[in-house]
Amino acid sequence: MNLTDPVADFLTRIRNAIRARHQKLDVPASKLKAEIARILKEEGYIANYKTSDEEGRTVLRVYLKYGANNEAAIQNLERVSRPGCRVYVGRDEIRRVQGGLGISIITTPKGLMTGRQARKEGVGGELLCNVW
Repeated sequence: MNLTDPVADFLTRIRNAIRARHQKLDVPASKLKAEIARILKEEGYIANYKTSDEEGRTVLRVYLKYGANNEAAIQNLERVSRPGCRVYVGRDEIRRVQGGLGISIITTPKGLMTGRQARKEGVGGELLCNVW
């Protein structure tokens, strides 16, 4: 299967797993997806993640997080920049997501970071996705 947008596929798999109330999901691993998972964990949207080798290919296993009333920590994920239409933001154009309740994930020259970190560091970049 040839994927043109592995990040959108990753976000869709998370969205579907949450709707189906799964505890964990496996996706083909990449450095970018692992970095997205790292940010989601740091910001408290997922419980954990780990990479492992299964049958010769690397798999990223994401453990989803649910609250006391079984509501998911992630309400929604939205892909912003796509291969067909890239979205770049300068450091002054980084918006707050859902009035500060969500996060945006941005690829910057200093690596992947949240919009808040990018504002603090004074860097812009490609706006990958919003999570709330």
